[in-house]
Amino acid sequence: MNKISGENCTLIVPAYNEERRIRSFLSEIKSYSGPLIFVCDGSDKTAEIVKNFAEKEDFLKIKIIDFQSRLGKGGGIIEGIKACDTDYVGFTDADGSTPVSEINRLFSYLLNYDCVIGSRWLKGAEIKKKQPFARLFQSRLFNIYVRLLFGLKFYDTQCGAKVFRKNAVDAVLPDITSYGFEFDVEVLHLLLKRGFLVEEVPIKWNDTDESHVKSRDGIGMLLNLLKIRFNQKRNDKTTR
Repeated sequence: MNKISGENCTLIVPAYNEERRIRSFLSEIKSYSGPLIFVCDGSDKTAEIVKNFAEKEDFLKIKIIDFQSRLGKGGGIIEGIKACDTDYVGFTDADGSTPVSEINRLFSYLLNYDCVIGSRWLKGAEIKKKQPFARLFQSRLFNIYVRLLFGLKFYDTQCGAKVFRKNAVDAVLPDITSYGFEFDVEVLHLLLKRGFLVEEVPIKWNDTDESHVKSRDGIGMLLNLLKIRFNQKRNDKTTR
């Protein structure tokens, strides 16, 4: 049976002002065998902490990309993808909400799919600690918007655990317009439009209480979804 080698799977970690919780994540990531790309774009000591860790744990394949300006979640992931030279690439949140074992499991599905996304809402998902009600409500409302605007049938587009065949994500990267939290929706929509196979699988997950997504971000995310959808419809008309 064919198997995907962990050394051929690059894991991107967008890390914006994560100095409060990055050490805990780093202690868990020691078991990851493939290349790691940390994209640090905040004003705190996250990059310094990761650099010190990389020097001590020099058996790990760690690359650090440090930006002075805010890139946004999508912007950080895009920079990580550009710096990746393996056949498979994925990303995970720096809060450690998704165990390394789950990331490895997602990569194994890429034998049959072009993209695999972890889901907290599919049957079989194991949630050790649930989100607070306000964030839970916001998440479900966002999912309704995504279904109405893009026709995506996924239950959880925003879980911070996604993996791709590099050639598939490279094919849609030039058309990405969102550099914020809406990046996930846009990349999934573009992959499906191009005929790539995307699979959603249940995942083990744990809420960390320190998400960078705040309640006030909801309206902004909705407006950005509308902007993405409008731009895509306009592009569809101009290419006919």
